[in-house]
Order: sequence, then C-alpha cells, then structure tokens
Amino acid sequence: MDRRTFVRGLGAALATAPAAVALGCARSSSASTAGGASSAAAASTTAGNRRLKRVGIQLYTLRDAAGRDLERTLADIAQAGYNDVELLGSMSNFGMAPDRLRQVLDRNGLRAPSTHVGAGILDDLDRNLDVAKTLGHEYLTIASFPEERRKSLDDYRYWADRMNQGGQAARRRDVWLAFHNHADDFAPLPGGSEVPYDVFTQRTDPSVVRLQLDTGNLAMAGRDPIEYMRRFGPRYWSFHIKDVPSLGAHNDTELGKGVLDFKRLLGMIDRIDEKHLFVEQETYPGDPLDSVRRDHAYISTLTF
Repeated sequence: MDRRTFVRGLGAALATAPAAVALGCARSSSASTAGGASSAAAASTTAGNRRLKRVGIQLYTLRDAAGRDLERTLADIAQAGYNDVELLGSMSNFGMAPDRLRQVLDRNGLRAPSTHVGAGILDDLDRNLDVAKTLGHEYLTIASFPEERRKSLDDYRYWADRMNQGGQAARRRDVWLAFHNHADDFAPLPGGSEVPYDVFTQRTDPSVVRLQLDTGNLAMAGRDPIEYMRRFGPRYWSFHIKDVPSLGAHNDTELGKGVLDFKRLLGMIDRIDEKHLFVEQETYPGDPLDSVRRDHAYISTLTF
C-alpha cells in the first residue's frame, strides 16, 4: 500500500476521533531528478570514535504492523534495540488511548520524545499539549502543511507566523513545536525564485520553533543534507535518518546502502546527545521488520 492510500484509509477509520488524523511522514513529490552521487557520500575526512547513545525510529516505518497491533509492534521495536519511538497520527495513535499507550511504552522501556501531527493541532493546541504531557512528548512535530495552503511563498510565511504563535504557547507548557521537511518544500513556487523551505525557516523564531531534518526527503529533492547542515545546523534538534540510492531518487533504501554519508553528517550535529535521531524507512526489499533490525545494526555501530 502506498503512503497516500495508507493515509486516506487510516483517516477514514479514525474519522470519529477527537483529533484530526494528519499523517504524512514522507509524502511523495515531484522531486528533482538530479543524477549522480551526492557530495555528502564522499568519504568523511573526520575520524571519531563516538556512537549514538540512543537510537529512535519513526513509527511510520512499521505503519502496517502498527495498524494491525500497535502493542506488539512497539515490543518488536524495543527488541530490535531501539530506545525511542516517534509516534504519528495527530494523537490518535491507531486508536490507543494515551494512558494505555504510555503504559505500553514504559513496559517496553521506550520513550516517545516526539510525535508527528497535522497543522490542525494549532487550532486546538491546549488539549493536544495535555496529551503530549501524558505521553512524555518533548516535541509536537508538524509533519507537513495542508496541500491547499502550501502553494505560494506567502503560504509558507503564513505557517511560519502560525508556528511562532503556537510555539510561544507550547514553550509555556515546556513543549516545543517543530517542523519536518518534505521534498516538495524545496521546489520553486509562483511568486519568486526563493526556496519555500528557506523562506519558512528564516521567518520562524528559533526561540520557540525547532526543525526536524529528514535527510532522505531532502536528498529526494536533489539537495545535499550536508549543505543544509552547514546553513541551518543549529536549528535542527531532531532528525529522520533516511538513506536514498541517489540524489533526486523517488524512493529510499536501507541505511548504509545508499549515497548519504551519515558518518560525516552525525559528526556535524552539535550537542548530538541532547537531540533525537529517528530511523525512517518507507520502502523495503522484504519484511519491514528485517529492514528495521538491519537499520539499527548499521546506525547504532556507526562511529563518527
């Protein structure tokens, strides 16, 4: 099942939930098809012996399994070695109540420092912040903006202003609002030659809004994650660790089997032990859980 079909199906199933379902962890886009290996894939010139202290996973990676049995899927995630999980579904979490979900997380030794939500939570932020505290979320991460309201640079300015406003309220509750990038956030739009993502980032207030860098989605846009780390590195407080077979590709691949130089990228993350890194994979050569295990083995043993 492709992502859009999955989202539509889950949205219909949860239509009676109090919070609107707005997934979109990795939407497909008409990304640039720039060929060749990324410069980020060049061998790192920086040697190091550090490793990640914690490894997380975006639940979208095991979305089908989670839809069938969320409790079992979280147990599988913990058994694969992950410490953290980023939830999704605008607090609906496949219909599992927040109190029960927190018990399942605790029983498996998992934290849920972040969740992916739709922009609609900005209309009901206080209630969503209550749920965030129950689940232990430090971040409410906007997965994407509605398609009908991201068609111009002014739309991205509008969302920056909305997030600045909401971010102030979230900080009063000791939670951060964050934004997660997709490939089409980098595509030119009517009204100027500026990159929409850059316009948004420069307009948001870093004291109340943080950013989540999806390395794979950026690479699918034909952009080098190393370039954006150089430009906006201090703004990134969480990451989707996703690999791609080439810049401009329309699909991802298992970690270490693509072109992205994670050794170099991890070495560029300042205060990395304070930040959250979530493995994400959307397409698989076989059983998704097998890929999840191989992804963990790769990233957890990588030195930087």
